[in-house]
Amino acid sequence: MSLFSAMSHLDKLFIDGAWVAALTGSSIDVINPSTEEVFISVAEAGEADIDRAVDAARRAFDTGPWPRLSHAERAGYLRRIGDAMDKRVDQIATIWPSEMGILHAMAHPFAGTIGDIWRYYAGLAETFAWEERFDNPPMGGDYALIINEPVGVVGAIVPWNAPVNIMAFKLAPALIAGCTTVLKLSPEAPGTGYLLAEIAEEIGLPAGVLNVVTADRVASEHLVRHHGVDKIGFTGSGPVGKRIASICTERLARFTLELGGKSAAVILDDYDAELAAQSLVGSACAMTGQICSSLTRIIVTGKQHDKLVDALAAGFSKVVVGDPFDPSVGMGPVAMQRQRDKIEQMVQRAASDGNRIVSGGKRPAHLNRGWFFEPTLISNVVNSDYIAREEIFGPVLSVIRAKDEEDAIGIANDTRFGLNNSVFTNDAARAYAVARRLLSGTVGHNGWRSDMSIGFGGFKESGVGREGGINGLRAYLEPKTLIMENPA
Repeated sequence: MSLFSAMSHLDKLFIDGAWVAALTGSSIDVINPSTEEVFISVAEAGEADIDRAVDAARRAFDTGPWPRLSHAERAGYLRRIGDAMDKRVDQIATIWPSEMGILHAMAHPFAGTIGDIWRYYAGLAETFAWEERFDNPPMGGDYALIINEPVGVVGAIVPWNAPVNIMAFKLAPALIAGCTTVLKLSPEAPGTGYLLAEIAEEIGLPAGVLNVVTADRVASEHLVRHHGVDKIGFTGSGPVGKRIASICTERLARFTLELGGKSAAVILDDYDAELAAQSLVGSACAMTGQICSSLTRIIVTGKQHDKLVDALAAGFSKVVVGDPFDPSVGMGPVAMQRQRDKIEQMVQRAASDGNRIVSGGKRPAHLNRGWFFEPTLISNVVNSDYIAREEIFGPVLSVIRAKDEEDAIGIANDTRFGLNNSVFTNDAARAYAVARRLLSGTVGHNGWRSDMSIGFGGFKESGVGREGGINGLRAYLEPKTLIMENPA
């Protein structure tokens, strides 16, 4: 199956189980970040199209079969989605680099895990406590039940950096719970959402259960404001997340937000600086640094500082930047011109603030097309500097000197974000003790670590709620209390 034969409805939206023309009559060009050429063009949804999608999801929830199926019956559909995703690994691994620049060598094995997400949530049909019983409730009645019911119609808004797995972690728990959904794709990366819509059609998912649209900000906000939507699940930037929270709060709609980060790697004195650098160079270049949980603040005591800076610079000097489909390349482009411009401006500001650009900091001289940027190392940084406070979303590391372990923990926590951190030490007990004091949703040991299958989310301005694992399911449920009497 070729890529484009598998994406035969790009000029349409998927609403109420059918491919329909967008009422806007408009389309969106998706630009390949390596070539700056059009990769695909897709239909652009407007506010009226959002209304159609929400109305379809609302009917499917209020009067359709989906919420009234057993969990086991819904699980059958999820397993078929997962199996169909397995058959499309090659397509996913072609679309993903062509939209946002991830290396094909990383995209392909990652694409092979997407089906497992759908099957994991299908498995919860049998193991999750959908009903809990309490005998002899103290306020009367013979027994009480807490029944976990679906929250309703879900608006799932996914970003451009990793849409195929993020949509799975929103939609799979929502669907097994019994919700119906409107998936709003990013204008920069809609391709894998179209694959999912084709799978839904292929497996006979009931009409209106999954509706798929691509829209920009105005129509997206219309989805958030829509009174037919009971919950918004959003992954994206902090400013947009705050806007969504304020809108949902006005009408008491439910929401989960997975937002940004300025995550720290705390390098303790007992850990080898060169080994730490090897790990950090690899994670900094993954997806060209376009990962919300990326470790971008490297906090190290004076004893290790200079050795770590030298090792990081040496590691970055070996990274080959170029075509993400070239197996010899170690890092591809960033996703968009505006993203590269932002990174460039932030690095230039760091230089003007007196920070030292140790390596990188510019566009590669040998690449005259594409939105490429060298992996960049900045030192002479203090935690109050702009480069240490603002999320960069690119392959840029800032090294911050700490006086000792206590100071390093304080620096790591001195941020408005709280998504991810890591502790580098050979002492597991010490790692655990430091990790318990770090204010972030995830803490890794001896490397950048993140696992949405267990649970993912942040403290402070990094978000509200969790995705993945059991808690990712609970976000799409409303507990209902029933107080019952036994038959006479």
